[in-house]
Amino acid sequence: MPVTNSVHRGTAWLRRRLGRAIFGSYAAALLLPQPGLWVRRPHALGAVQIHLPPVLLGALIFAAGFQVRPRALTGLLRRPMALVAALLLHLAVPLVVIPLLVALLRRTPDSDHGSGIVTAMVLIVTMPVAANATVWTAKGSGDQPAMVAAVLGSTLLSPVTTPLVILALVVLLQAPYAHTLIGAAQLAHGAFSLWTIVVPCAAGLVCRSVVCAAWAEALEDWIALGALGASLLTTYANASGALGSFLTQPRPLLVGAAATAAVVVCGTAFLLGHAAGALLCLGRGGRSSLALACGMSNSSAGAVLITAAMPDKPYLLVPVLAYGLVQKTFAGFTVRQRVAETRIPEEV
Repeated sequence: MPVTNSVHRGTAWLRRRLGRAIFGSYAAALLLPQPGLWVRRPHALGAVQIHLPPVLLGALIFAAGFQVRPRALTGLLRRPMALVAALLLHLAVPLVVIPLLVALLRRTPDSDHGSGIVTAMVLIVTMPVAANATVWTAKGSGDQPAMVAAVLGSTLLSPVTTPLVILALVVLLQAPYAHTLIGAAQLAHGAFSLWTIVVPCAAGLVCRSVVCAAWAEALEDWIALGALGASLLTTYANASGALGSFLTQPRPLLVGAAATAAVVVCGTAFLLGHAAGALLCLGRGGRSSLALACGMSNSSAGAVLITAAMPDKPYLLVPVLAYGLVQKTFAGFTVRQRVAETRIPEEV
């Protein structure tokens, strides 16, 4: 038990400092990218080629599934509005924000009008709800069961929903990026989503349900700590691919454009979530959870899909890094706002 308590304290300590740890991963990737580039390369294990980024993503998704307490989801059967709204809005947001981004980038002097950034943004916002949205929901005393169900539902539905939304947005781009998006949609519909998203999520749920309660509580801290480590390693590897050559070949315009696009897309998604929660007359906790579900996408899954669909364009991971930072900033603002509102009694 002392070891378990130490792991619990270590996990809580790392969660409180996760923002600084992520910035540290970015700095390490900028100054020492070689280990991260090694992680991104395929490795031979006998006759099998192992790609570590999908394995790390699968570990993150498994941890998200394992940390779900089945009893916490039963109440949603009596009040499913928040869950249904979160799933539908997470699907609808890309259809609103991506055309807005395309309209803004058409004014730029770039020869392809930012098609590369648009492509990267499409492959981010069409991903399932980010698993760490549950952490932000807990910090803000939001609707935790609805958020957990939104993460699981969007994850399990992603082999169908992700390619459909991607194909709906293909018409906004010209070749060759339109062809790239079509290829990415085919990957998302096939083995990519099945083995890196759906199977790990289902495995986590099954393992949680068959392990006795005492063991599950003890394992949860270890799995959560491992997931945080995998998340930081994934961030470092992605940043190494995006920023590894930045010191020798700086691209400040790309960084500026990626940051601007991330703010526009993510900010609009959060605003839509807040507005929808108000229109549905949800409580303050429900409104903040809906905003988090709309604005937070699994950028790690997007990075893996970008790498698989466009291995010759590692610079398109820069928008992934920008979106990851921006969505955490907006999530922090939403949580702080929610904490401030808890001092005011809920309206009847």
